[in-house]
Amino acid sequence: MIILGIETSCDETALCLLETQDGTGDFKYRILGNVIHSQIELHKEYGGVFPLLAKREHIKNLPILFEQIKKESRIKDEDIRAIAVTEGPGLEPALWTGIVFAEDFGKKQNIPVYPVNHMEGHIVSTLVEDSKPHKDFRPLKPLLFPALAVLISGGHTEIVSTSSLGSYKVLGRTRDDAIGEAYDKTARMLGISYPGGPEISRLAQQARDESLPEDITLPRPMIHSKDFDFSFSGLKTSILYMLKEMGEISEDDKKKISREFENAVTEVLISKTKRALGENEYHSVTIGGGVSANLYIQKAFGKLCQTFAIPLYLPAVGLYGDNAMMIALTGAIKIAKDLVKTKSPSGIKARGNLLLESE
Repeated sequence: MIILGIETSCDETALCLLETQDGTGDFKYRILGNVIHSQIELHKEYGGVFPLLAKREHIKNLPILFEQIKKESRIKDEDIRAIAVTEGPGLEPALWTGIVFAEDFGKKQNIPVYPVNHMEGHIVSTLVEDSKPHKDFRPLKPLLFPALAVLISGGHTEIVSTSSLGSYKVLGRTRDDAIGEAYDKTARMLGISYPGGPEISRLAQQARDESLPEDITLPRPMIHSKDFDFSFSGLKTSILYMLKEMGEISEDDKKKISREFENAVTEVLISKTKRALGENEYHSVTIGGGVSANLYIQKAFGKLCQTFAIPLYLPAVGLYGDNAMMIALTGAIKIAKDLVKTKSPSGIKARGNLLLESE
């Protein structure tokens, strides 16, 4: 079966064509095409994603990318037998564009459209080895259950317990800013343009490599709370007040602030995850979402998993951020396991605050 995946939850317009191998007993897949169009350059002047601009660009780009991916994959409309589309969470104006496109094509071809939770997609993205098209059918990496999923992105920070694909319990989530949002807001205060997260990480690593003095201290919000929730707005506020006191700052100051910020958010993530691993028996840890591309955070999680003698699952290169490969694959897995029911025609709604709890 060939399935079309559509992802438009934020500022990436993404499409994927995926084929699954039927009748073998074991789920296998191959990527026929995988395209992503980023809108970062358009949103820079706003210092973040402007929802109505994102919506306009999705509407413009979806038909163009669809023709491109069909041509590159040598796939015709009638070859596609199902559609998986992100229903949430995300920016609702952006989500609607993907849903409308999916349902219009679904009606035209008389094929089902399946809703996919964006956060579940990030978990599934850790089960593949490659994001590039390939000719051979491949199995998923065997995720060891129960697993603990840590989802860290521009819009989300969550710790999720999963006993199987499709079965989730959110143990904790951010009460305000997500970790990626905190990175970008800190960058803005330091005069770094959007998206600032990667630049903060680069400056932080320079501070470590240059062994700059550790004379800046920031709080570790909620690190000692008895729950698994997060809060990063206070950390951002601490930086704001500190910058007002410092006045004009040097490049070395930027590096040291970036390092201390990254140390703080990483320590909080690791502390919460360590406590969750200590309270219940988990056989693996997955981290997904755009911030999971951060090498410093990856290394910290690697050390933590070594301590507990369990494997760490990371997304393949190209799948850290938002992408349609994870949406197509999640939809295909749930279809194969009969875990999802079609809500088309015209039954899927954009759900900006959709939770990952099992439905």
